[in-house]
Amino acid sequence: MFSSAVLLSATLGFVRAHTIFQRVHVDGVDQGYLNGVRYPSYNGPITNVTDPSVICNGGPNPLVTPFSQTIINVPAGGTFVAEWHHGLQPNGYDPTDPADPIDPSHLGPVMAYMAAVPSALQTDVTGLKWFKIWEDGFDGTNWGVTRLVSAEGLQTFTIPSCIPPGNYFLRAEIIALHGASTYPGAQLYMECAQINVTGGGTAKPATVSFPGAYAGTDPYVQLQCGITINIYYPAVTNYTIPGPPVFTCDGSSATTSATGATSTTTTTTSKAATTTTTSKATTTTTTKATTTTTTPASTATGTVPEYGQVGGTFCINFYEPSFDQSFVCSDSAVD
Repeated sequence: MFSSAVLLSATLGFVRAHTIFQRVHVDGVDQGYLNGVRYPSYNGPITNVTDPSVICNGGPNPLVTPFSQTIINVPAGGTFVAEWHHGLQPNGYDPTDPADPIDPSHLGPVMAYMAAVPSALQTDVTGLKWFKIWEDGFDGTNWGVTRLVSAEGLQTFTIPSCIPPGNYFLRAEIIALHGASTYPGAQLYMECAQINVTGGGTAKPATVSFPGAYAGTDPYVQLQCGITINIYYPAVTNYTIPGPPVFTCDGSSATTSATGATSTTTTTTSKAATTTTTSKATTTTTTKATTTTTTPASTATGTVPEYGQVGGTFCINFYEPSFDQSFVCSDSAVD
């Protein structure tokens, strides 16, 4: 039976634990506190996935203006670290704060998106075309947020080596699912960094729009996907991260969303350099094996699988609940 203690813990987590992406590291070099990042004055979540604030935050969490006038240079294929903390913390990780970088009860996936723009200093973020470059979901035991907490708030991933050079917004995101059994309940945290990609290639990733990439409700929430899910009971055995598939230059599947024993997770731990704090950065990569439902991968030319992890996570149930809960998610929202 679902424990009331778990519910109480999740409720307390609502009160005390929010988070803000506030610092960038590129290839181990700290780019400076709040430098090149559009950040809010309040660390609260967005809960309405149709609100334009889901793009780069704002709305109930007003963004601090004027925006930074820094555009951070990032080489294609370089290592990018988005640093998260409970509040605006110029000194980095605070070991005395049990909710830094985010309360451990705020379980859910962690993601990163990019959108090409004429200028990373432009104020308007509406109407952009986003592609996902990284995600860390549920590996059958632990969530992406758990790994982010272990890494003291350092979200580490690689910028695709094949994308064209130029200005981009990089959108780092956490979706906390501790209160997501009804909608609105999931807590979305996101900020955007202003970057300039150097080098690169000519790939054209498939894209989605924000709002639009996520839907608030799923018709089969027991199938454990998307924005609306009870992560406590029944126990989560697999989870499909909302949004599109991760774009990869070689067209391979790149996801950390595990499905039973058919996925393999490899974790590599490294140090990220910073002038204000010493923290561990954890990079998680999962190679997805074939399951009972075939899901073709996206390709570097921008094609989209017939059934992919997109379209607001509309789940399709192929089995009765008493059997294996296999599902796919529609691709209706792909641009």
